Amino acid sequence: MDTSLNIALVGNPNTGKSTIFNGLTGLKQKTGNYPGITVEKKTGYCTIGGVKHRIIDLPGTYSLTSQKIDERLTYETLTGIYEHEERPDLVLVIVDSSNLERNLFLATQVMDLSLPMMLVLNMDDAAEEKGINIRHQELEHRLGIPIVSVTATEKAGIQKIQQAIENQRFKTPKPLSWQPGNALRLALDTIIKEWIKPYTKLPEEAHILEGLRLISDGVPSHASSKAHKVTLQEKIEKAQNVIERYGGNPIALEVMRRYDFINTCTGDSVTKEEKDEENWTNRIDAFVTHSLFGPVIFLLILLFIFQSIFTWATPFMDMIDLVFIETGAWLSENLPAGMLTDLLVEGVIAGLGGVVIFLPQILFLFFYIYLLEASGYMARAAFIMDGFMSRIGLHGRSVVPLISGFACAIPGIMATRSIKNWRDRIITIMVLPFMACSARLPVYALLIAAFIPATPVLGFIDLQGLTFFGLYFFGILMAVLSALVMHRIFPKGRPDPFIMELPDYRMPKMSVVLHNVFDRGKIFVTEAGKIIVGISIVLWFLASFPQVDVTGEQAVSENQVNQGVSAESSFLPSDNPEAYQLKQSYAGQFGSFIEPAIEPLGFDWKIGIGLLTSFAAREVMVGTLNTIYSIEGEGDQVQTLKQKLVNDRDAETGVPVYSTATALSLMVFFALAMQCMSTIAIVKRETNSWKWPVVMFSYMSVLAYLCSFIVYQTMSML
Repeated sequence: MDTSLNIALVGNPNTGKSTIFNGLTGLKQKTGNYPGITVEKKTGYCTIGGVKHRIIDLPGTYSLTSQKIDERLTYETLTGIYEHEERPDLVLVIVDSSNLERNLFLATQVMDLSLPMMLVLNMDDAAEEKGINIRHQELEHRLGIPIVSVTATEKAGIQKIQQAIENQRFKTPKPLSWQPGNALRLALDTIIKEWIKPYTKLPEEAHILEGLRLISDGVPSHASSKAHKVTLQEKIEKAQNVIERYGGNPIALEVMRRYDFINTCTGDSVTKEEKDEENWTNRIDAFVTHSLFGPVIFLLILLFIFQSIFTWATPFMDMIDLVFIETGAWLSENLPAGMLTDLLVEGVIAGLGGVVIFLPQILFLFFYIYLLEASGYMARAAFIMDGFMSRIGLHGRSVVPLISGFACAIPGIMATRSIKNWRDRIITIMVLPFMACSARLPVYALLIAAFIPATPVLGFIDLQGLTFFGLYFFGILMAVLSALVMHRIFPKGRPDPFIMELPDYRMPKMSVVLHNVFDRGKIFVTEAGKIIVGISIVLWFLASFPQVDVTGEQAVSENQVNQGVSAESSFLPSDNPEAYQLKQSYAGQFGSFIEPAIEPLGFDWKIGIGLLTSFAAREVMVGTLNTIYSIEGEGDQVQTLKQKLVNDRDAETGVPVYSTATALSLMVFFALAMQCMSTIAIVKRETNSWKWPVVMFSYMSVLAYLCSFIVYQTMSML
């Protein structure tokens, strides 16, 4: 054929749809978001017989009448009412051969849309293992749809699909002729005549599906205006009254009619051999989903993932950090000294380094996530934890994102895409930053080593270790309490029951897993990186300007000292020009400005600057304090800084600036505050709005301030 086609891939979850998409497009694909929403959009191109075709991988769905945002998008794309995507010229419906009858339900709905289509029976090998024998020609004849039988993980399977497209082995099927019944027919006629025809642009063949959706689920949240919602609600209630008068459930009636047709088609074309031996998936599930062994196995897997993300990612992170440090040093030595060089080294290079250094953790995390998903285990993990999660207002699918937050909140927030319900996903995103990420560790380590004595408490556990554990537990506790509160105040809407298919265990195809991991890394660097680098440049400017004349300021300061002004208040520039410049900068002025506000927490202006600069990354707090106190040398940096913090005294009163109360207050603040612009950036990207990042920053900052205030004031009275 010589005509370029817009081809859509449609199918249930876990049917190998993404594997086929990757096989057809290779690296010629792009992943982003659909405009205005946070549903992932995957498109690519495939050249077949010299003709370049566009491929779109639509979100997996079990039905075209679903109201879930991603599944509805599949319906709107197929019907042509989604304005940001053209209606496809060809639909490939991907079906799991080992679960044929259930998968064909969606196929019959697509048949009703009068689109050219082809049925791709995937996982032939899995069907054979189950003793399922499909007579393809007979099934094709009964369905009236061209069928291609493949194993998508094999190259030959992809080639069969390409050949079928080139030979135009697709056709527009006849819509399924099923009679809705008198009551449902009357209700549908009411909706179609009084709403769908005059107020929507749906093709006529989609009218019944849209009517079923509206009668069953009510007014959709995306209805165009308040007036339309009121009018539509009246029409729906009128149709529902007809249903109640004559009896019958519209969705149940549709399901019955469609499965009657499916059973007729498969009755003579599909046979199954009876096997006495138990399926090996069931044997594994006897342990993996066991009420006692299941959670233990899950925790052991998480422990391995959690530990390996730290252990295996650290060398790569250190390597990346070294590369950026050496690059910055080389540029500083070889470029002319000046503002542009400072901007490049301290702003752009530092900003890029702040993005890329997280990349190993993200790649390792998503490698495990995709590995567990491809193997079939991830569904079991969500099933195991759903009970506990539901009791605290979260969803079973929140487990993995929350656990990954201990390494870094960024990949955890990205992983919330597995949560289909928008409300549950938002709650998970909003509480996830309470998990004690690795960026908090330098601050915790410094303050605990300096101000918490190593007093034995429980045998080999000392007070320092107990404090460290307590900070992790405190973060988890605040996440649980926040989730409970949000669960009560957020609009509940329609409940989202946790119904999840437990697919058969399969050996993951590493090429597909690695391709998805690469895709995630690219998204993080390119999308979040733009925002992070921009904010880093702004922070560099705030910490570098206005430039001060150190010589002139030195003379003034010496004169003040000679007149009896305290050395601390005059802050001699020659003693520490870098720290002096920082204090006189906009950032330093801001630190001094907010000092009265943070003084009740036990913080001074130096900590205030640290709070500002640590917004770039929490661990920057240590570097900021290090600069202010003019500590040099990397080998004993933390130890020397620890001593300096312990010995720091107020110049006028001689009272220690830091105390145990100050240290605990600061650690509590860091445990709760949103001190991470990377997280803010990724929340903005994932929610497609500044509303939720602002809400997150505001409520976490208020909570951090209140808890820090309580800790400091209480400790000070003891």
